[in-house]
Amino acid sequence: MSSGDEAIETPRARGHELSAQDVTVAYDGTDVVHQAAITLRPGDVTALVGPNGSGKSTLLRTLARLQRPRTATLTLHDGSEPADGLALTAREFSRRVALLTQGRPTPSGLTVRDIVEFGRYPHRARWSRVDPGGPDAIRRALAMTDLAGLADRGAEHLSGGQLQRVWLAGCLAQETGVLLLDEPTTYLDLRYQVELLDLIRDLADEHGIAVGVVLHDLDQAAAVADRIALLRAGRIIADGRPEDVLTADRLTDTYGIRIDVDTDPLTGRLRTRAIGRHHARTGRLSTTS
Repeated sequence: MSSGDEAIETPRARGHELSAQDVTVAYDGTDVVHQAAITLRPGDVTALVGPNGSGKSTLLRTLARLQRPRTATLTLHDGSEPADGLALTAREFSRRVALLTQGRPTPSGLTVRDIVEFGRYPHRARWSRVDPGGPDAIRRALAMTDLAGLADRGAEHLSGGQLQRVWLAGCLAQETGVLLLDEPTTYLDLRYQVELLDLIRDLADEHGIAVGVVLHDLDQAAAVADRIALLRAGRIIADGRPEDVLTADRLTDTYGIRIDVDTDPLTGRLRTRAIGRHHARTGRLSTTS
């Protein structure tokens, strides 16, 4: 998403891996995620997909420690000794894992730079604003999200797509090795959806970040992800390469509606199509148009 006018420095080496085993989460005494296991690897994008209520956002929030599990093992690998993700302090965990949640508010009276600077909180000593690496980290985050020219603009004057990039820049300024995103393309127009997905791919390919992202759009997931975890009723029923997970029979069974899958002749990527009653009635079933 960078304009390309100047090279962006590569941030410090990342290389974090987040592994979760035996994740069970309950609401009001009822399990909603059942013994899930998932690993987010450096340089890979892993997409969590599934119907509404399948548990994908709950699982992501559990990986971010925003949702308390009934049982779980979280392990972080950063090239040194593995760390127990549940035993780390909140500040230590936030130096390794960042989360972009849904529905963040539009802050008033703050500039873009102010908001991005919030991402530096794990790197400051308690009760101190001293942060030697902060200015460079903020500059890199603004450049990576193509926001440098808007750094001094008030957040209330931004479009929805711009504001979503600001929140993402705050996560990048956090300089973690794992980035979790919960439905980041929701409410964005087509251009910003595509640009955000491109940026997610760049973060994995160029900066080695392990990315876990919840997506509703199956075609977006197929386009951006190295691996896909398909959830249904709180269980991961398939986890693997997009072409192995997103099969017509499995998707049809999971979503309860006929879903055809083919390959786009222009891009070579998987393409899905849900077939409703009106498609069948009018005969519009072609998957080549």
